[in-house]
Amino acid sequence: MSYQSVWYHTRMPGELLDVLEKDLKNYDSSLVDSRIAGEVINRQKRNSKNSWVDSKHWISGVVWHYIHQANQSNFLFDITSIDANSLQYTQYREGEFYGWHHDAWLEAMYTPKASAKGGLDVDSQVSDWANVSVESVRKLSFILQLSSHDDYEGGNVQLLDDTGTPYFLPRERGTIIVFDSRTQHRVLKVTKGLRKSLVGWAVGPRWK
Repeated sequence: MSYQSVWYHTRMPGELLDVLEKDLKNYDSSLVDSRIAGEVINRQKRNSKNSWVDSKHWISGVVWHYIHQANQSNFLFDITSIDANSLQYTQYREGEFYGWHHDAWLEAMYTPKASAKGGLDVDSQVSDWANVSVESVRKLSFILQLSSHDDYEGGNVQLLDDTGTPYFLPRERGTIIVFDSRTQHRVLKVTKGLRKSLVGWAVGPRWK
């Protein structure tokens, strides 16, 4: 049986996580309002700030180890690399959140034609409306928890299982969570403190 999400309490020494957080302070000055689909600012849907960390940073090797381990033991997806060779460093302060969403969606692979009546033209051939320029898609999402669980209140990450039942992910510092990018999830509003995380996506050839 395979699972929608898996996580690892990495037991990375606190000193190592301290070094990582110190490194990431260099990105604080480049934090910007988080966007939806990489383009749109919509604070009713997503209210946080993020910056981008090149995957050449040493933490990428640690993260990729756990992605590979999760994939080999659970998902067995065809994955090749980290999306855009970047990790997203995200901060959620008091009042900030991210509503229900998924990291991979049909529109990222296809651009259906609209019919004259305004609906989907289901009679079109797939070759007419498949976005042939998309060669790789997000398959696995990952979260590295940087903040200690008592650094903030609220801010829990919640996923929907296959029956539509929500469940919470662990929030211990140093935990790495890997899940199917098609899974709906959200970050609840932070009510006190600051939540910091590294997130990203493992990509592979388009689904066939």
